[in-house]
Amino acid sequence: MNPAAPQRAPRGAARATVLRSVSHRERRSHLTAPRVPTVGIDIGGTKVAAGVVDADGHILERATTETPDKSKSPKVVEDVIVELVLDLSERHDVHAVGIGAAGWIDTDRSRVLFAPHLSWRNEPLRDALSERLRVPVMVDNDANAAAWAEWRFGAGRGEDYLVMITLGTGIGGAILEDGQVKRGKYGVAGEFGHMQVVPGGHRCPCGNRGCWEQYSSGNALVREARELAAAESPVAYGIIDRVKGNVGDITGPLITELAREGDAMCTELLQDIGQWLGVGIANLAAALDPSCFVIGGGVSAADDLLIKPAQDAFARSLTGRGYRPEARIVRARLGNDAGLVGAADLARLVARRFRRTNRRRVERYERFAQVVGK
Repeated sequence: MNPAAPQRAPRGAARATVLRSVSHRERRSHLTAPRVPTVGIDIGGTKVAAGVVDADGHILERATTETPDKSKSPKVVEDVIVELVLDLSERHDVHAVGIGAAGWIDTDRSRVLFAPHLSWRNEPLRDALSERLRVPVMVDNDANAAAWAEWRFGAGRGEDYLVMITLGTGIGGAILEDGQVKRGKYGVAGEFGHMQVVPGGHRCPCGNRGCWEQYSSGNALVREARELAAAESPVAYGIIDRVKGNVGDITGPLITELAREGDAMCTELLQDIGQWLGVGIANLAAALDPSCFVIGGGVSAADDLLIKPAQDAFARSLTGRGYRPEARIVRARLGNDAGLVGAADLARLVARRFRRTNRRRVERYERFAQVVGK
């Protein structure tokens, strides 16, 4: 043996190192999950997005439809999901389906305990869809799914402790530590939007007052713009002209568009939302101490118009500032696709059950054929 030759690591050592570094069941499992296409479903208040996703997080095909009105029965929404999955299954060999729903999901990830934008109350969604689709179904909170996608394929890659903040109609969130989504004792962790930051403040649909999402969300952004426009404030003339006086036509994307064009009021409104975002993140940092905050959701499309004020407010508000490491604040890389991609990737962890069932079915058929052929 040549003593100068480099020592080769023992067989399997590289894989063992990876497993030690990733820790926990969920993170280990995705390394050995079958590399098969799965469908991700992202259910929002206005639309249901579906997509076939491969093992590398690429969307092979997508389909979108409007979310049925929330006053309709849960079965109506289930029908929409089934229709989308069956349509995609005609062109792809789908092995599992992942559902990302805006709501509280139980610890077994089988029931939607409560969904604010849909009429789901203790709804056994997983079993209902599994029975109709005949493939394994995984149900999780949409922010959990988005956080998983950003950790696997996006802005959170390489982080061992990240917090996801999703800014949309309200504020959602998720905690991911050592490759495991932290769902809490009862499955409803991450509802950061309902931290009370202003006692006695704006009334929130949850029933409380002063929730964080009443000051840093898409709804908060649009509310402030519409109030200024309705009052015919001089600073609102730009947006009033754009909507031709129809205050109800003011939307978050329009505010972001005008801010990019230099509209002073829209820029200031995004700065206000960003400052509240930074204050809330500082509170979360004091409680959780993550290494990274990933900001996603529709409002994050404003990019530095939102993120920079948030970073500044975070630096001013952080407990122990100047004497502790500061978490990074970054924009999500996968955009509105994060929930869909994450749900599909989490579903891949249960896809092996479908493959085993199919394999047993084929084996039984082959044994039967052999008996009949004798």
